[in-house]
Amino acid sequence: MASSEATKSDIDVSLYNPVTEGKATILFPKNNEVFYNPVQEFNRDMSIAAITTWSKIYFQEKQERIEKKRQNKAKRAAEAGQSAPTDDSVHPSLQQRDFTILEALAATGLRSVRYAKEIPNVKRIIANDLLEDAVESIKRNTKYNEISEDLLQANQGDALAVMYNARSAKEKYDVIDLDPYGTASPFIDGAVQAVANGGLICITCTDLAVLTGSMYPETCYGKYGGMPLRGMYCHEMALRLVLMTMQTSASRYGRYIEPLASCSIDFYVRLFVRVYDSPAGVKKVASKMGMVYDCTGCNAHVTQSLAKLHTKDNGATKYSPGTGPAVNSLCDQCNQTHRVGGPAWIAPIHNTDFVAKMLDHVKENEDKFGTSDRMKGMLTVIHEELEQPFYWTLGNLCGTLHCTSIPLIDLRSAILNAGYKVSSTHCAPEGIKTDAPAHVMWDIMKGWVKNNPVTMKNIGENSPARKILEAPAKFEADFTRHEDAIPPSRNVRLVRYQVNPTPNWGPKARAGKPKKDIIIEPKKRKL
Repeated sequence: MASSEATKSDIDVSLYNPVTEGKATILFPKNNEVFYNPVQEFNRDMSIAAITTWSKIYFQEKQERIEKKRQNKAKRAAEAGQSAPTDDSVHPSLQQRDFTILEALAATGLRSVRYAKEIPNVKRIIANDLLEDAVESIKRNTKYNEISEDLLQANQGDALAVMYNARSAKEKYDVIDLDPYGTASPFIDGAVQAVANGGLICITCTDLAVLTGSMYPETCYGKYGGMPLRGMYCHEMALRLVLMTMQTSASRYGRYIEPLASCSIDFYVRLFVRVYDSPAGVKKVASKMGMVYDCTGCNAHVTQSLAKLHTKDNGATKYSPGTGPAVNSLCDQCNQTHRVGGPAWIAPIHNTDFVAKMLDHVKENEDKFGTSDRMKGMLTVIHEELEQPFYWTLGNLCGTLHCTSIPLIDLRSAILNAGYKVSSTHCAPEGIKTDAPAHVMWDIMKGWVKNNPVTMKNIGENSPARKILEAPAKFEADFTRHEDAIPPSRNVRLVRYQVNPTPNWGPKARAGKPKKDIIIEPKKRKL
């Protein structure tokens, strides 16, 4: 410890701005303030909770495999009349009780330092960055936080090269964290190859303007291989496009993904995804991908999978192309055309059991996370979410019909009273997830308009509102208060959605080299 203290004392702290987050204190150069973004503390807190939760599951699975191997060997030994083998006969990789992490784009190393100090059972962390200044920052912060270089190793290199060099079974990382400035798409192919079987990829994309279709849909297709759909459920579409990109890359190498938690947060998406080796699992991938048909008039949406999976009586599976189209040429509700989005991931985007365990971990360690209130809120809403792809919003439903806004509890009650399921979505405060088809949703809204009339003379002849309202409802909506209309997350008053933490909050500028003092001489007047 004495040598560590001496090393720490060599750092001239006056040249830096110390920032404490979690158990880490990071020194940020005073002449380059773009590195640290306090809004991203939530991202790092969620990552620590997710990795810790995953590691417990990872070790439990290893223990179960050890026990299964032990039982099989004992059974074979008994059949051969031999004594049972010792634990030393179990493969060392299964007995290993620690894991490795690669932060491929580490910048100052804040994330890696927090991982080293706050996540148990970590064997080694590689904090990689391409810039020499960033690597020096990682080394400086490692020393300042008195972390062993054996635990946290700074590495200068191209992130893709580092991952591609780790593709062999012995070199793979158990966890790979990708948190770039902008899109993570260039790094996905390397990550799905370099992560261990059953390992975890934590991935951030901040290019939501592209992923949500707000601009340049052709750019989104170029980066992610799918067309975005701007509008009502664009943030969930962004998550599903990233998952599709990850699975497309993984399939090439006989691997498939399992989304544990897919989060739309502020100005970015953050996903926690496991990767497995399984050619049989890859065969099911096409049935988890699909196209999305979105009405240009009323935003009624339908998904169509690319393949069908048939299970025979003997347990055998057969795969065939999907059948369609899933919609008519014009929308059945408002007679407008459809936009086509995707292909996208249309299977579940969360693992409910994992989210529940992650939520329990946060509740048991609230004092360790600076954003624990918001973490509990978001995880609770995610845990409540239906697996149904996409959602409606109050703004869309009421805006389409030009009617007064329906109270959320009334809409939820009507859906439940009609015999369908309903939940909130973490992607939008007024979002509604339901398995009710579009015609049921619009019949419910017709019932609302019946009691809250709209001025039809102000609605155009070919307007979606007129087409919907002129068609008779197939059933009478029941707005009687349903006992399940208020979700548990709303009852406990959790911080479910982001509030503005600071003025002008959002993504910071791209990190770069420290700024140099520039002296600008006044221009001489021309005589």
